[in-house]
Amino acid sequence: MTPTIALRLRTVVPLLLAAAALLLAGAGPVSAHAALTGSDPQQGAVVDRAPDRVSLTFSEQVALSDDSLRVLAPDGTRVDTGDAAGVTGTTYAVGLETGLADGTYTVSYQVVSADSHPVAGAFTFSVGAPSATSVSVSGQTAGGGTVGVLYGIGRYLSYAGFVVLVGGAAFVLACWQRGAGVRALQRLVVAGWLTLTAATLALLLLRGSYTGSGKVGDILDLNLLSDVLQTKTGAALVSRLLLLAAAALFIAVLFGAYARLAAPEDGPGAPQDDQDVQGAQQHKRDLTFGLAIGGVVVAAGLAASWAMAEHASTGLQPGIAMPVDIVHLVGVATWLGGLTALLVALYRSPDTAPDATAVRRFSTLAFGSVIAVVLTGVYQSWRQLGGWSAFTDTRYGQLLLVKLALVALLVGVAWISRRWTARLAEAPAPAPRKQKVPATTSANPKRAAQLARQRAAMEAARQKRLRDADPNRFGLRRSVLAEAGIAVVLLAVTTVLTSTEPGRTEQEAARANAAAPAPADASGALTLDMSFDTGGEDGKGVVRVELDPARVGANEMHVYVQRPNGRAFDIPEVKIAFTLESQDIGPLPVVPDHITTGHWSAGGVQLPMAGDWTVAVTVRTSDIDQTTVSKNAQIG
Repeated sequence: MTPTIALRLRTVVPLLLAAAALLLAGAGPVSAHAALTGSDPQQGAVVDRAPDRVSLTFSEQVALSDDSLRVLAPDGTRVDTGDAAGVTGTTYAVGLETGLADGTYTVSYQVVSADSHPVAGAFTFSVGAPSATSVSVSGQTAGGGTVGVLYGIGRYLSYAGFVVLVGGAAFVLACWQRGAGVRALQRLVVAGWLTLTAATLALLLLRGSYTGSGKVGDILDLNLLSDVLQTKTGAALVSRLLLLAAAALFIAVLFGAYARLAAPEDGPGAPQDDQDVQGAQQHKRDLTFGLAIGGVVVAAGLAASWAMAEHASTGLQPGIAMPVDIVHLVGVATWLGGLTALLVALYRSPDTAPDATAVRRFSTLAFGSVIAVVLTGVYQSWRQLGGWSAFTDTRYGQLLLVKLALVALLVGVAWISRRWTARLAEAPAPAPRKQKVPATTSANPKRAAQLARQRAAMEAARQKRLRDADPNRFGLRRSVLAEAGIAVVLLAVTTVLTSTEPGRTEQEAARANAAAPAPADASGALTLDMSFDTGGEDGKGVVRVELDPARVGANEMHVYVQRPNGRAFDIPEVKIAFTLESQDIGPLPVVPDHITTGHWSAGGVQLPMAGDWTVAVTVRTSDIDQTTVSKNAQIG
């Protein structure tokens, strides 16, 4: 291995590993893009009589299956009738069996949001009085496990294949038409097509298990595949496969007939007279125009297969968001895929490396693509975030900040590449050198052909040495390599970002849950909601304390912990302390017992006097992340 190749590997491999780490970190349970904003009965409610049905309200429309909504008795048996259906708008309900006994019931849901992502969660309510329950849903995830990891890898590979396919073809057509005959670029574009095709087929097979059971054994279930084909995501994936068939024809023409027309004028098979030359040039212009129109249509269609099934297809202004998303995806592919093609041309085809004119054309094309990406990205960010606070308060906003930092870094390195390009254009090209060779005679044609091949090889080697020794070309190759490495990481972050709940949805769900009326029974239990942030991973949420009857003497206390989007989740420890500062009483500590996911309870909580009590809740979300929040409550 030469030192140059070793240096390239040492540069690229860490970037690829970092990208893989980012991908695998986001390929686990996918954050839902629809959030539960309400239910009847509400989470933690204690009702006198068993309801006829349980209804759930989401932030957007969702798709249901036979087991999407389940209601489980304290002993774990199902007590719903299994006829889940939409009621009105974004509200869905499932009927309950008659004659339900008193106790705590668990409502479990797993649906698919309008932008194709699975949503899962659970909450509890009680009939008559709370009770212990054997139901555990703490491990319930949507799109998790091995299938979730495979689906995440498939998404990344589909994006990567699209970028390489579209960007590589755009680089050849718009920047370096002679590159149509370069074997390295042909292999690159075909690899992009194969990757996108294989990833799309894999996603189609994985989709049913990904949104359902999550079992590897269900990947080849034809019944699930049939169900997937009837969904919006299934239609988008099938449309993508049909467009890839058209893309295969495009590639065949680009690297077949077009490559022969774009070959050097003095190459084999070149036209000999002026009339033939003019005809060939006209044919080349016509074919270039046709390929450009067809390529744009196919690229836009492939981008639409994402836009019609994901973020852009739902929420605010979908009629504007989908075309904007198409422009954004095509711009990213032209920029990053063209950059990959330039890198391959500079490193893998030294004998026919692109000249300064081709590099300058790509620099102009990339600049226009960056402008389109930035403008469409600003709109998408506003649409998905909704406010400045979402940048820091939501995971989507935090990932977006990482993406923006990578884009800024990539643009900075691209500016350096533009400077190298300008210097390369100004530098004179190396002049061919006449070489002294032994004279040949027609009597020895075999020897003459051998010497001619030697002369050509020596001249090609000399030209390569001159190019490699050129500091401008060397600087351009290094800066383009750095751009490509950053682009790999950027693509991984983008893949995770598309699988993350938008900040606008997360904050709207949190506001809806905070504004919801507190559940109370006939005796008028006191309810306190307090937001907390321990500062660690998964350290944000809302803790709800219910005290019944909130009077002097013995009280029953229930504590519920929810994520900002309203889903119940468990934490390692929760403690309560009551203090009546006016009478110098307390703090009186209470350690509740864990009942079920996100639910703790304690009976016989004694409050000796009436007054304005401070209720302090200490929550611990990890071994080192802990905080205490408090509110005052009037105990009568």
